[in-house]
Amino acid sequence: QVQLVESGGGLVQPGGSLRLSCAASGIAFRLYNMGWYRQAPGKQRELVAAITSGGSTNVEDSVKERFTISRDNAKNTVYLQMNSLKPEDTAAYVCNARSPPFTTYWGQGTQVTVSS
Repeated sequence: QVQLVESGGGLVQPGGSLRLSCAASGIAFRLYNMGWYRQAPGKQRELVAAITSGGSTNVEDSVKERFTISRDNAKNTVYLQMNSLKPEDTAAYVCNARSPPFTTYWGQGTQVTVSS
């Protein structure tokens, strides 16, 4: 049974930081490309950052200076370090595991709220 379990979300003030974690089980984690998506109310889900099985990263332009994605294959975990958070970063952040061309799994998401 495949599970992607996100953690680390919460309420943070503007300018603050959070580190999200996504622990994977039931998959050969090291072989999967991993990604973080977010979805705000009334908006479409968007890719925030991704990291390939080989460690190459891609971060969406609007957060590139503030967010960092990384992975620890020994712990089957992918991280999203978020700094200098803004109210517009408020969303549900969802972890994705993908093995091209067709296999993909989603976590349940963790809520991030940036508010004073």
